[in-house]
Amino acid sequence: MPKKILTESHEALLAEERQLLGELQVILARHDAAREDQTTLERSIRRLDELFLLVVAGEFNSGKSAFINALLGSRLLEEGVTPTTSRIHLLGYGETSTVEVGADGVQRVKAPVDLLREVEIVDTPGTNALDREHEAITQQYIPRSDLVLFVTSADRTFTESERAFIEQIRSWGKKLVFVVNKVDILRSEGEREQIERFVIESAQRLLGFSPSVFSLSAREALEAKLAGEDGGELLEKSRFPALEGYLVDTLDDAERVRLKLLNPLGVALNLVDSYQTAVQGRLDILVDDFSALDGIEHQLDLYKEDLGREFRFRLSDVDNVLHELEERGQEFLDDTVRLGRIFDLARKTRVKEEFERKVVLDAPEEIEQKVGQIIDWMVSAELRQWQALSRHVAERQAHHADRVMGTIGTFDQDRRQLLDTLGRAAQRTVETYDPEAEADRLADSVQNSVAGLAVIEVGAIGLGALVAALATTTLVDVTGILAASFVAVMGLFVIPARRAKAKGELAQKIAELRTRLMGALIEQFEQESQRSLLRIREAVAPYTRFVRAERERLQNMRDQVQEVSMRLGALRRRLEGGDVGSGGPTA
Repeated sequence: MPKKILTESHEALLAEERQLLGELQVILARHDAAREDQTTLERSIRRLDELFLLVVAGEFNSGKSAFINALLGSRLLEEGVTPTTSRIHLLGYGETSTVEVGADGVQRVKAPVDLLREVEIVDTPGTNALDREHEAITQQYIPRSDLVLFVTSADRTFTESERAFIEQIRSWGKKLVFVVNKVDILRSEGEREQIERFVIESAQRLLGFSPSVFSLSAREALEAKLAGEDGGELLEKSRFPALEGYLVDTLDDAERVRLKLLNPLGVALNLVDSYQTAVQGRLDILVDDFSALDGIEHQLDLYKEDLGREFRFRLSDVDNVLHELEERGQEFLDDTVRLGRIFDLARKTRVKEEFERKVVLDAPEEIEQKVGQIIDWMVSAELRQWQALSRHVAERQAHHADRVMGTIGTFDQDRRQLLDTLGRAAQRTVETYDPEAEADRLADSVQNSVAGLAVIEVGAIGLGALVAALATTTLVDVTGILAASFVAVMGLFVIPARRAKAKGELAQKIAELRTRLMGALIEQFEQESQRSLLRIREAVAPYTRFVRAERERLQNMRDQVQEVSMRLGALRRRLEGGDVGSGGPTA
């Protein structure tokens, strides 16, 4: 059973940290963060109750294994000039020396070395000789480490692969110490000091921090320790005691507790930073999505406005036909209701035929043609609107395709799926849109609407026939000029009055026809325009709901992460300032 590092005096501080990390766990779980990140945080929290973990990293042939052997005073690990550490080694305390390989590929070494009672040591494969399996395992240990010793060789310090690996270590907020090994190959103290300055300046310039640097010869230190009392002079020459003093004397109980508590904080703050960036990136995408939705809504408003304006303009063409019909009717009455036509007025059939020929004329066909043109225009307008929507969605699908970073729920998948669904719906509507069939449907609807308002049983006759029926039955019969006894009863003096009355009734009946026809057309086309807008809005609605819901969810996550980040940062500042004894809550 591993020894618990934390004592009772630190329980309050530990409880505070556990609470904060637990809150972060809940936030990440609630918002479906990447399972890998949740597992990393969970493992890091568990490490609070485990032994201090020291990870040794560096390129192969930098002397990592020799360094660990010197630190433990025993040749526990194989050394060589080739990548001898082909797997990860985990060194811990045991009453006897044992070596076994676990199912995870990690080679566990037990040895009766006092340092291993308090500290577990991980020896990793060389950073420039990692295969994918070893790299994955190495990256599991780095976030769990309490201290990383990065061993570099005096003959090739700060290589590109080292720099990249160090950046990865620092991204997890790890305590990092540099060990410049093999200084015994250097010719002078000046060369050693020059290399140390180079390491410090390179770290400052490339990584933004000033590390602790220890120059030593692990080979000489191990030889000295194996020689026992006779190796004192060689041990001093190796410069190894300075590092041991740092690890053994400086890292006392309080310092180990501080680093042990800082470890999961570093992991947590790294996750917080990455998710703050990811959340903000998604919110930025949603800002563009809202702009896109506003653009669609603006298009629909313009579409509705254009429909109304164009419809009123085209409806005036229909009204002009009725106006011309009325003018011809007035002229007909002036020419017909007079004394010279008295005998013609007595013949109803002849007057009716003449009225149809001179007054009704081709008005029904013209109206039907005008209404047909309105229908064709409206069908084309709706098709163009669906085509515009299809293009708009295609642009959204292409835009920000590579901007989503990290995993927060199924944001990218859901958004992409909704855009695909909307795009397919729009494209399918465009591809399957049958203007002729749609025009026939709309024409039937308009005809039925007019017929219903006219209260005429028209069956399958067209709109023009309906207008003709209204014109001939309504306008001719109501004039009161077709009675055979008209002359005998009324005489010559009544004709002007009857003509004036007939003209007035004609104007009234055409006005009624206009009201019926225009009202029916306006009502029908308003219904059709609303239907068209509704179809498009219903297609966009799932995407709209998603964008709104995701914005609310991500804003909540952002606020929650920011709040816990501030508290985690305050706790880390206290620990970095050496506050591991008070255990009081953060302000």
